[in-house]
Amino acid sequence: MIRSRKGGWIIGRGVYYGRYSLLDDLVGRVSYFQTLLLAVLDELPERRIADWAEALYQCMSYPDPRIWCNHIGSLSGEVRSSSVAGISAGILASDSHMYGPGVVMEEVYDLYHHGLVKQENKELLPQILRDCARWRGRRFIVSGFGRPIATGDERIATMERVSKELGLEAGPYLTFAYDVERYLLEAQGESLNLTGYAVAVMMDFGWTLLEIQRTCSIIVTSGVAACYSEAYDNPPESFLPLRCEDIEYRGHAPR
Repeated sequence: MIRSRKGGWIIGRGVYYGRYSLLDDLVGRVSYFQTLLLAVLDELPERRIADWAEALYQCMSYPDPRIWCNHIGSLSGEVRSSSVAGISAGILASDSHMYGPGVVMEEVYDLYHHGLVKQENKELLPQILRDCARWRGRRFIVSGFGRPIATGDERIATMERVSKELGLEAGPYLTFAYDVERYLLEAQGESLNLTGYAVAVMMDFGWTLLEIQRTCSIIVTSGVAACYSEAYDNPPESFLPLRCEDIEYRGHAPR
């Protein structure tokens, strides 16, 4: 026997998400993102929370094949893999130590979770960062702040606008994130990035780390789907058409 608190299909009666009937209570009455969050959180969120999450999905997925997860989607399309295989492979590539909903979000969550407690206990930000972040050379390495190839993050202003339009005010974690940003901007010229912003907002929603990661697990889907589709529709071998002879070897001569 399989037991589930999430719901299931009772043949002849209906399909249920917890106490909600999928066909009677949800379909056509709430948004897809409300249903997605219901599946993760075990409770139906307000529409404005779901709309905020949908806006985050839009901001987190650029249709640019240079981005690693999208690159995988493009390569999958070029070799004519199935849509499910190609797009899923791109999503899987986002489960990374450098970006995506896995390790990076965990590090940001830990910084905010422990750092806010320390700040409330009157510790100063430099000491908080020494305790909660990494130090390399003469700089803090703080997940959720800075970007590898760009200065600033153009998406935050958009998400702040969305939050304002939805009536979502900054809570204690986002306020702490802004405090860290002000310090890092002055100390080393690094600002908040979208991951740092989004994790703070979701923590202010009261979500746990696992709920945040589960919510964001497929957040790169639209960008991957765009790149997969374009590569699939283009002539074969037109995406990064490199051959072995195109590579100039400058190492030791063959022995």
